[in-house]
Amino acid sequence: MKISCLIIDDEPLARKRLLSLVEEENVLKLLGQCKTGKEAILNIEELQPDIIFLDIQMKDMNGFDVLKNLKTEKKPMVIFVTAFDAYAVKAFDAFALDYLLKPFKKERFQQAVARAKQQFFKETENSLEDKFKKLFQYIDNEGSQKSKNILKDKFPIKIGNTVSFINYSDIQYILASGSYVEICTAQKKHVLRDSLQNLMSKMNSNQMIRIHRSTIINTHFLDKVIHSNFGEIDVLMKDASLFRVSKSYRKDLLKNMGV
Repeated sequence: MKISCLIIDDEPLARKRLLSLVEEENVLKLLGQCKTGKEAILNIEELQPDIIFLDIQMKDMNGFDVLKNLKTEKKPMVIFVTAFDAYAVKAFDAFALDYLLKPFKKERFQQAVARAKQQFFKETENSLEDKFKKLFQYIDNEGSQKSKNILKDKFPIKIGNTVSFINYSDIQYILASGSYVEICTAQKKHVLRDSLQNLMSKMNSNQMIRIHRSTIINTHFLDKVIHSNFGEIDVLMKDASLFRVSKSYRKDLLKNMGV
């Protein structure tokens, strides 16, 4: 008997990697691939996979939100896929849920599949539901607080196989450029494939303020708020960079600056 599965990841290379590994496992039957959380919910409810390989951080929603929004009675077994999420990894260990920490090797993938195969005939819908409820409670009530305390003065960024840590105090501003973002410090620019929305959700600093759909600034490096013509507002940074503040973010900026 084959175990049906679904791949859910917003990165093409990550999906390709998982696809090649799934195809090598005779016990697995691939039902499809999803590149967004919304697409994942629809496919899980329609295809009813036995197992899903679920990326935690996607651009439209995270993996936990995908699970919370499932209305299907049959819950799939989950192998979470994550790049850097220390508190979530601890939660998976605590509630006996398997995960793949990027970048993972073929042997680690095979271990996860073997474990899933062993548990597949033992887990009941009620036990899976109970595990998910406890995980969500941990993430919502405890995990988020713990994550704020971990490296609270530093922001982790993953480029390739390396996770670097940048002091919030060194980040001047962050700019969106297509599917990439530029994290700008006085010394260099760090370019990575991500979205401003995702970065803001992971940041633990009141100094980092979003002022535009393509701009986040560190208010420590803000020199002036300029009221331009026609009711527009610009910000002048200490390095002389000038950025427009969009109307949707204007109120938050002014409130944060106390003006």
